[in-house]
Amino acid sequence: MKIIGIVTGLFIVSASLGAQTPVYLDETKPIEDRVEDALGRMTLEEKIAMIHAQSKFSSPGVQRLGIPEIWTTDGPHGIRAEVRWDEWVQAGWTNDSCVAFPALTCLAATWNEEMAALYGKSIGEEARYREKDVLLGPGVNIYRTPLNGRNFEYMGEDPYLAGTMVVPYVRGVQSNGVAACVKHYALNNHEVNRHNTNVIVDDRTLYEIYLPAFKAAVQEGGAWAIMGSYNLYKDMHCCHNEYTLDRILKGEWGFDGVVISDWGGTHNTDQAIANGLDMEFGTWTNGLHNGITNSYDSYFLAGPYIEKIRKGEIGTEELDEKVRRVLRLAYRTVMDRTRPLGSLCSEAHYAAARKIAGEGIVLLKNDGGLLPMEIHDGSKILVVGENAIKMMTVGGGSSSLKVQREILPLDGIRERFGDKAEIVYERGYVGDVTGEYNGVTTGQDLSESRSPEQLIADAVEAAADADYVIFVGGLNKSDHQDCEDADRTELGLPYGQDDVIEALAAVTDRLVVVNVSGNAVAMPWIDDVPAVLQAWYIGSEAGHAIADVLSGDVNPSGKLPFTFPERLEDVPAHIFGDYTGVASRDTVDIEYKDGIYVGYRWTDMQKKTKPLFAFGHGLSYTEFEYGKPVIDRKEMTSDGTVTVSVRIANTGDREGKETVQMYVGDRKSSLPRPLKELKGFRKVSLAPGESTVVTFTVDEDDLAFFDPDRHEWVAEPGVFDVYIASASDDVRGKVSFELK
Repeated sequence: MKIIGIVTGLFIVSASLGAQTPVYLDETKPIEDRVEDALGRMTLEEKIAMIHAQSKFSSPGVQRLGIPEIWTTDGPHGIRAEVRWDEWVQAGWTNDSCVAFPALTCLAATWNEEMAALYGKSIGEEARYREKDVLLGPGVNIYRTPLNGRNFEYMGEDPYLAGTMVVPYVRGVQSNGVAACVKHYALNNHEVNRHNTNVIVDDRTLYEIYLPAFKAAVQEGGAWAIMGSYNLYKDMHCCHNEYTLDRILKGEWGFDGVVISDWGGTHNTDQAIANGLDMEFGTWTNGLHNGITNSYDSYFLAGPYIEKIRKGEIGTEELDEKVRRVLRLAYRTVMDRTRPLGSLCSEAHYAAARKIAGEGIVLLKNDGGLLPMEIHDGSKILVVGENAIKMMTVGGGSSSLKVQREILPLDGIRERFGDKAEIVYERGYVGDVTGEYNGVTTGQDLSESRSPEQLIADAVEAAADADYVIFVGGLNKSDHQDCEDADRTELGLPYGQDDVIEALAAVTDRLVVVNVSGNAVAMPWIDDVPAVLQAWYIGSEAGHAIADVLSGDVNPSGKLPFTFPERLEDVPAHIFGDYTGVASRDTVDIEYKDGIYVGYRWTDMQKKTKPLFAFGHGLSYTEFEYGKPVIDRKEMTSDGTVTVSVRIANTGDREGKETVQMYVGDRKSSLPRPLKELKGFRKVSLAPGESTVVTFTVDEDDLAFFDPDRHEWVAEPGVFDVYIASASDDVRGKVSFELK
């Protein structure tokens, strides 16, 4: 008897060995050879077992062959706490806390690919240390309505921005030997009726708006996994959809990874076999509804599948292809013995979280230069608002986390300014006093006995002699706010916060509003408040990052990844009435009547209405001067490019970062097109008085639209305008060229 290999602690033993090591264990062989060798050794039962779950978050390997289990974990902002094998109840571990990184809206707001790479690498290290093989994230669904409860997990309204930011995130995660599972593919743009919404969308809109970020994750990022979404498209659930999975993802894009169902997203064995699903995960008997426990052999891709094969109703061609993909995933992750070991809750990870958060916070308004705060001995700072003291890492759905620590905004302000200033806190309003999700509790006592009127009166009284009043409010992660499986019911702030802000603004002109949310909110008080920060859900280092920006230790450089409308009635998804927000048990058809005109593509065309804050907007504590853009040629041939350059100078008195945005517009087209579309951006850091030249290259792909009749991307000859901008509504220069 001779030991021929060791795989994750399993000894593979053979009695016959004069033979060489099996190819599937020989790491010198190409992965595809190893996949075929392992596949050829597997029984039918072993193959079926590999394509469905064996527990809430794992699928079985093949113990007989030394092929390990594959373990998944929720993300995309941190590594979820362990749950019991067959229940959502916490497992009660004491070593499963994590670092909470900023929500992906904040990452997108950095407009910085280096931050995305740092994020991916850091969260991938935490996943690897916890021995996870698949991170269920990032999410890149498009921000179509500000009521979507899950927008905070995504990267904004623009496919180019989301596609550019997702690539380094995916690469960073996978550098640790952990697969990124990009979600939710596709057209999951609201949460109400998410299991039974049938999206009706034309091909052009699908390809131009809702697919590009997924395509970039696959073709540029090299993602090893994709998660299907809950909703339907063409009356077919997206976890087993002939069009999105077989034709587009695996056919047109050449995706060679695994398609994983969202938990309970599988509904039909025949469709799951035929339409691109590779691994089925879920809850209870059929992955969706309540039923018996430990029922994984009853899944659609389990017992029902193997019975069809045994009865001769179907062959094994599809099964073998699914298993190939799962084996390929295993060799890339759990069977790659060269992958790094990872690290958990390291100071480097906290530093990364703080850096990303600081760079993603957006300075929306700063009249009179109220910020950064200038604090002297004896100054008084009043902090108002429940979000200053409420943990935001717990709640919101599957992205809820169990953190090692979370620095609250009030604590960060006290730490930064408390040596000089008196820091006073007033509640102002009562929102969500709970602090529990899926068995993880914050341990906070947020109970309050004062009436709403008394809370406001106490805050106003304390504000009278304050040098600064900082209101920290916004949304939270309870139902019907920023939360999975529920959408918001209104654009306005909840819990009577507008009344608090207006009362404070009436007694002080030193008011700063810090909005903590993953969505746009209405701001009826905007004219009365001199300074506003958009602070997002920024994780473990929230308090530090907010204090960094308030103090000026960090010069804000975030830019909005989506439009803030003044009213819900200004959003095309609501203008055309195709978002109802009404729960239904029946299949609900939702037609995307806004088409390609999402976000700034719509607001650019409006003459009577303007956004509250435009896509790409974000101020700084310094000033940047844009020179006149210069183009290297006035004509582009079909096999060429044009180069556009612009000089940017920091004309202020402190170092800062500016994101230069490039949009392209087609003057005349056979199909309607937006005024302009984002096709490039560059973030630069400049010292006072320093300048640099930012250069963009425009190629034919940047000029193309998707022609649904020809089913291909088309760049028509004609004149194109290149806009250099600081925001979508702040164009600093324009040059033109002709495509011959």
